[in-house]
Amino acid sequence: MNWPRAMLTDSGGFQMVSLLHLADITEKGVTFQSPVDGKPMLLTPEESIQIQNRIGADIIMALDDVVKTTITGPRIEEAMYRTLRWIDRCIAAHKKPNEQNLFGIVQGGLDPVLRDICVRGLVERNLPGYAIGGLAGGEDKDSFWRVVAQCTALLPEDKPRYVMGVGYPLDIVVCSALGADLYDCVYPTRTARFGTALVPEGVLKLKHKAMAEDTRPIDPTCSCMVCKNYTRAYIHCLVTKDAMGSQLLSYHNLHYMLQLSRDLHSSIIEERFPDFVRGFLQKMFPKGDVPEWVCNAMEVAGIKISSCCAQFSSSHDSELEKDAPTKKFDDKEIAFDDKYTLINKFDSRSFGDDEVAIDDKYTPTKYFDEVAFSNKNNTKQEL
Repeated sequence: MNWPRAMLTDSGGFQMVSLLHLADITEKGVTFQSPVDGKPMLLTPEESIQIQNRIGADIIMALDDVVKTTITGPRIEEAMYRTLRWIDRCIAAHKKPNEQNLFGIVQGGLDPVLRDICVRGLVERNLPGYAIGGLAGGEDKDSFWRVVAQCTALLPEDKPRYVMGVGYPLDIVVCSALGADLYDCVYPTRTARFGTALVPEGVLKLKHKAMAEDTRPIDPTCSCMVCKNYTRAYIHCLVTKDAMGSQLLSYHNLHYMLQLSRDLHSSIIEERFPDFVRGFLQKMFPKGDVPEWVCNAMEVAGIKISSCCAQFSSSHDSELEKDAPTKKFDDKEIAFDDKYTLINKFDSRSFGDDEVAIDDKYTPTKYFDEVAFSNKNNTKQEL
């Protein structure tokens, strides 16, 4: 690759389960069909670590038993305990502990008791860093932020805390406020391939007809090469006909995410993070309609955002779930999607040219009972 900077590799477990539907998980490992010839293949914790050792990534992930948060029942507990057993096999197989940082992955679904057991088990292993797995897969936002808050409160403050699969700017800001440090997601480039640009107000849909004669840049405040040299109208002409349209939008979206990361980092270093959060929310929700789950998360994080919130909207989440996949704009409307989409993960089906690249199969799961968070050392009181 000749990539001269930091590199993180995943263990392969999530890909086996999400992309190959015939995968079978046992105590030995993950058995799946080869994408080349269809023959069964086995990925064990040991082999996953050996492959990552050979690649030489700076951060490598333990093989975990991945279960979607929309699943309930004993399978969640089984996967959590298997993840703890597998981390010991990964540690034993790791041949370059002084060169590569092995992260464990917290599992446990939406069950706070199971999450607590898994966090404490991983912390006992004294790993270089920790990931929060099993989220961004269709769970409701209220459960999402509570799991992140619970895990970050228990994980060591002097070790990196990585929320896997999170890529929406709003989610990243909220999770950062709750104490997370690292994220990964295909969202910036995947949404670019469907003609959508990330902007401070939310997203800008370049496929929309209103863009055809718009000579402004994607974002007048953006300093990226695309915004300096190309208009919305030009990119609109490309997005449905030429791969360059997707490439230009990918470039812009990655620039947006990098700038967001820099701004997040500098605001923390300079001790002005609360002001950054308020400014971010005011741009994304100029009418003050900040989702209630965000307001609740910020209250737990100790960040006052009352100046950004006009009122709570109890139906906000359900409206997003219903409207975001199919919302149409007429010629006189501004092509901003001012409704934050609930889903962080995409399913594996193909999308047509006129479809919005989000998972429209969102299924809410059970909400947590109210959990009272207090401080870093006392994550939750009795439910």
